[in-house]
Amino acid sequence: MSMALAFPQQAAWRPRYRLRRVLIEVGSAILGVVLLIWSLLPVYNMFLIALDPEEGEIEFDGNLWPPEPSLQGFRDVVTQEARYLEDFWHQFGNSLFIGLLTMVLTIVIGSLASFAVSRLRLSKGPLLTNAALLTYTIPASFLIVPYYWIVHAYGLSDSLWGVIAAQVAFAIPFAILILHLYASLIPLELDDAARVDEASPIQVYLRIYLPLMVPALAVVAIYALLLAWNDYLYQAVLLSIRNMTVSMTQGQLFADVDAEWNAMMAAAIIYVLPPIALLFALRRYVAASLSMVNARV
Repeated sequence: MSMALAFPQQAAWRPRYRLRRVLIEVGSAILGVVLLIWSLLPVYNMFLIALDPEEGEIEFDGNLWPPEPSLQGFRDVVTQEARYLEDFWHQFGNSLFIGLLTMVLTIVIGSLASFAVSRLRLSKGPLLTNAALLTYTIPASFLIVPYYWIVHAYGLSDSLWGVIAAQVAFAIPFAILILHLYASLIPLELDDAARVDEASPIQVYLRIYLPLMVPALAVVAIYALLLAWNDYLYQAVLLSIRNMTVSMTQGQLFADVDAEWNAMMAAAIIYVLPPIALLFALRRYVAASLSMVNARV
């Protein structure tokens, strides 16, 4: 006797299940394509404006491609000949300094805090994590006035370190949360075995905790760099023209009725290259962290 005769109801439901599965896959593919186009459309428009020799005037009329694409905008940025971009590489260096220092300090402070909470078995460890997350209930824009007063009181006015301190303060709660959750996937028996061999807490942190936490540290590094890289408010308020960053320069576009849009968009494309390079460099660690979390779940 065949399976279809033995289970007629199950055989009848099988084609409907396959049809529903196909419809779900097709709908997911269509939604993915729509989201991809929606996400890449602004980037594509940036390239069009950057390649337009007429300073971006053609693309604002709805053209899909400039009639005579040119790399003049990129040359103006590299040679610093465009308006507002006379000190582009100095401004780029300021942005890079803020981003990298924010990333490094966030990793160091966040890893030490998460190690103390998750591996040293502190009695009030969860309270520290929850208290740090409560800081996200207050928008960062509301804190700019008191933070400006604090920076001025400590003599960090018009200093890159003042911006770095602000970005690290905003990134630390997320770093502690991610590292604490990832550390919970690592057996505590590894720490106990190291302590049996008379390893100090510092040795456990350096030789066991950090090597095992590399995937989560990669996620935190990307987040911290992007947080500082995309900031405009704190840089515009705390820094003067002497210490301008690229994001501050881009903000001047809206105050100029005749801005060199092609050069500014070329500068924006160059500006996004470091985060993209970091993401590609750490992508396998990010994938490893996601796969480990999914396997545990």
